[in-house]
Amino acid sequence: MSKTVADGLWEMLVSAGVRRCYGIVGDALNPVVDAMRRNGQVDFVHVRNEEFGAFAAVAEAKLTGHPVAVCGTAGPGVAHLINGMLDALKEEVPVIVLAGDTETALMDSETVEELNPYRFFAPAAVYVGRLVNPGQLRTVVTSAVTAAVTRGGPAVVALPGDIAAAHAPEDRYEIRLPRPVHMSAGAEDLTAMAEMINEAGTVAVFGGQGCAGAHTEVTALAGKLGAPVGYSLKGKPFLEHDNANAVGMTGLLGYGGCHHALQHADVLLMLGTDFPFSGFLPHGRTRVIQVDRNPERLGRRIPVDLAVTGDVQATVAALLPLVEPKPDGGFLARCVDETERFHRRMRHYAEKGPRIKPIRPEYLATVLSDLAADDALFFADTGTPVIWAARHIRYGPRRRLFGSFSWASMATASPGAFGAQLAFPGRQTIALCGDGGFTMLALGDLLTEVQRRLPVVHIVLNNSGLDFVKIEQQEAGFVPFGTDFANPDFAAVAEAMGAKGIRIEDPGEVEDGLAAALAHTGGPVVVDVLVDPYALAVPAHVPARTAAGFTLSAARQVLAGRLDDVIDTATHNARLI
Repeated sequence: MSKTVADGLWEMLVSAGVRRCYGIVGDALNPVVDAMRRNGQVDFVHVRNEEFGAFAAVAEAKLTGHPVAVCGTAGPGVAHLINGMLDALKEEVPVIVLAGDTETALMDSETVEELNPYRFFAPAAVYVGRLVNPGQLRTVVTSAVTAAVTRGGPAVVALPGDIAAAHAPEDRYEIRLPRPVHMSAGAEDLTAMAEMINEAGTVAVFGGQGCAGAHTEVTALAGKLGAPVGYSLKGKPFLEHDNANAVGMTGLLGYGGCHHALQHADVLLMLGTDFPFSGFLPHGRTRVIQVDRNPERLGRRIPVDLAVTGDVQATVAALLPLVEPKPDGGFLARCVDETERFHRRMRHYAEKGPRIKPIRPEYLATVLSDLAADDALFFADTGTPVIWAARHIRYGPRRRLFGSFSWASMATASPGAFGAQLAFPGRQTIALCGDGGFTMLALGDLLTEVQRRLPVVHIVLNNSGLDFVKIEQQEAGFVPFGTDFANPDFAAVAEAMGAKGIRIEDPGEVEDGLAAALAHTGGPVVVDVLVDPYALAVPAHVPARTAAGFTLSAARQVLAGRLDDVIDTATHNARLI
């Protein structure tokens, strides 16, 4: 049998490290999927929704660093991929999108399911190629995979069925990817950084995802400079653990002394962070040094005094011997003390959790943190699950937190945990799901997890509403509206679908219920937890406009006849407000 274009495609993808493809088959993709079957080296994961598969691929690619494929047939199939592709673009992970396309004879005729891949995928991809001639195969696929891996993001190969089934030209169908280069900043920048730091009285560090792998270097630098270390949500898993100088986060998820450190340091060293909420970054006398491997990020959030291109780990390692030690004149001690005071206040609901009903999400997250394995992988839906995951779950060298933290899509926790379980069989993968996100995307592909017998643990925070949206409305001064919905018994639904279901209504059941879920094997488990719908999360620093918005919202709720809601919110959060 002669080699088809689709055969050559899979030979190239396998040579580049692709070992899994998520998607749904369909007419335009049939020759591609048949070639994958014949190849035998790629695990095809038939999902119920292409979007679920795309988010799973993002998590797997982010965790492993290897390219992962997704596929959808022409038109509606590939349209379902776009949300996950945008997440992959923001997370800068290599996802290869195999897009079914209209037969070449029918292109540009407005036939059924036709779309222009260049126009449709342009905002969500680092590369888009369309195979309309078998002779393009090696060039287009090599370009796509190389772009996905080196630039970080999704790359599209649009493939009409007639071309996929066509004879492939004689060629060498393999890809050799370049090794990544981790370069330090140049000597001139290192000297300028050292001079600015040595002249400063106080220095603070604020780190992000770019600090992955740089824990040793960053904590050593902070220790030498007596510098408090704050971090973004993406930086928290890499910088908080085993760090005596850790002072928490800033922003509306913020806690501890991070805000004070950033606003009052003489020099702020921003390391590998593109923190988008510039209102929480310093705009006064603080001088700012920003280090990032991507020069396009430098200075785009706030003005900087020194913009440095370089890998964080390599740059900090080179900077360490150039800076002079600084004694702590009280700046670090104050920031650390503020962090400890905040944690003591937050522990109120965790420590008294067994006696507080409805169940406090702080207590739920704290118990989960205590019970989960040291190498557990946590995935949090956008919304209040992110708040509790950020504040009450401890992370370490092997325990990580993931989510759609830059694109901020709903419903990514379950597919992320699913993709992680496929990549690391048997490792605890835990999805902290909002009830809105769980019903949006996770329920359908719970069947996929059952079919695969994967022990994905879903913790559903059941408060019958879009809680984070409700908070946003209150922050803006609105009367909460359009955020409530009715939920079923998720544990019973899970059991009906072949998964294990656990329902927790009483705080005294939290520990045993979570322990049973984490110990379950042989398939997914859904833990339906009825949590307090009035629980608030107050940041360490509340901007004046946010406080004003809540005050205005409360007044409008009273005028709208919803005084009971205002009273319940206050009484349920008395220790916080």
